[in-house]
Amino acid sequence: MSTQSAIESTDVLAHIDGEWIAGPEQKPNINPADTREIIGMSAHCGRKEAVAAIEAAARALPAWRETPAPKRGNILFEAVRLMKERAEVLAMAMCREEGKTLHEARGEVQKSIIALEFNAGEGRRPTGQVVPSEMGRTFAYHVRQPLGVVSIITPWNFPVAIPTWKIAPALVAGNTVVFKPASVTPLTGRLVAQCFIDAGLPRGVLNFVPGGGGTVGDELVGNRTVRGVSFTGSNEIGMGLARQALETRKKCQCEMGGKNPMVILADADIELAVDATLQGAFGSTGQRCTATSRVIVDRSVYAEVVERLAAGAKAIKVGNGLDPTVKMGPSVDKGQHNTVLDYIQVAHADGAKLVAGGGRPQGEGLEHGFFTEPTVFADCHMGMRITQEEVFGPILAVVPVDGFDAALEAANGVAFGLSASVYTRDLVLAQRFTDAIEVGIVHVNNPTVGGEAQLPFGGMKETGVGQREMGTFGVDFFSEVKAVYVDYTAAARRTNIY
Repeated sequence: MSTQSAIESTDVLAHIDGEWIAGPEQKPNINPADTREIIGMSAHCGRKEAVAAIEAAARALPAWRETPAPKRGNILFEAVRLMKERAEVLAMAMCREEGKTLHEARGEVQKSIIALEFNAGEGRRPTGQVVPSEMGRTFAYHVRQPLGVVSIITPWNFPVAIPTWKIAPALVAGNTVVFKPASVTPLTGRLVAQCFIDAGLPRGVLNFVPGGGGTVGDELVGNRTVRGVSFTGSNEIGMGLARQALETRKKCQCEMGGKNPMVILADADIELAVDATLQGAFGSTGQRCTATSRVIVDRSVYAEVVERLAAGAKAIKVGNGLDPTVKMGPSVDKGQHNTVLDYIQVAHADGAKLVAGGGRPQGEGLEHGFFTEPTVFADCHMGMRITQEEVFGPILAVVPVDGFDAALEAANGVAFGLSASVYTRDLVLAQRFTDAIEVGIVHVNNPTVGGEAQLPFGGMKETGVGQREMGTFGVDFFSEVKAVYVDYTAAARRTNIY
């Protein structure tokens, strides 16, 4: 099969030791916006294939780690070129497979390209430092070296960006990789892997193994040949993975849940704050770890904010993301859709006031997809499940508070600590908020969503385990630090230099 025909194919093969293989089982890949459409068939691998991929990565490791870092970076720059060339193919696949709108999908591909460019440049940046020694005639320095074989396990909600920002630093640091995508987004995973592979990676350096978490994922974490695991997903799976990684003495990085607050203070620009809240809550159908799921509003502007949020949510057109007029797509699959519908009932039972949405939208073709109306609940408090638990769907809880201190307390009053935003014209309050909020990412007068490739990404509390991702932190995680002391006293005496 030619490279071009492989790119255009919607079927998914595994890639192990330089070969594309069908795997032991094939599963249908279904469009969540129209479940009548089978996009293609995907390889569904098991433990045997995972072991083979790990062994292939181990064989490829010595030569790859000895490849100079600038040359590793050059291969990633070629992957940048290929990802730019294939951007529309990636975006279309994301729309059909994950449910994003085409506008959102194109934005994700562009973010992936930027992250890949940044990490390609890491091949020419310093990874160590010369440090003065206490001993005479001693040259002391430290360097970073690759971990070895690493596993990368990614979620379905950002099926291009997250694999890219994990795989790229792992490779440029000199590791070999086994990559398992989410089971419901194998096509975008394959297209991402193909950009790296077609860029000229040697055989076995990157292996792609679609399959289940209980078999492929378990092997990628438990296998003692693997020296590092980078995971993004749910807290339940992530914490189990972290314990398993600890038992086998491997480095582990888990980015997990979020319950991100938008704080709107009394002096905020209400129009801007509401627009940012709607973007954060309903963009990507709320299926982002940085999504705005709570909006905490000073009581003096509460009524206006609730009215604007309700009107804005009702104006959002829901449907198939390939329609350019659609602003919000479906949940990714039936299970996630049922979770969202269940939380709507939970909010009703807890006494929240429904002001927008709350059900399945009606219209031609919508009955065949996993669609939910953009939903806003008002008069919420921090004792409700809807303000405490991650829904991962288009549901927004609005909480009234009295003043800055109450807003900060409510914002911090959850188990998670990924992202937060505050809208205010008062720079003193803005700075107090950034100082005291218990999250890894803070926005002032910007939505809770979003991040840039050159800055770290990750959270506090139950959101994360291990080091941050992105920026220079990416290479940090995928490497070990070695301190070196070179005493040249004896050599100097032999040559009578001193």
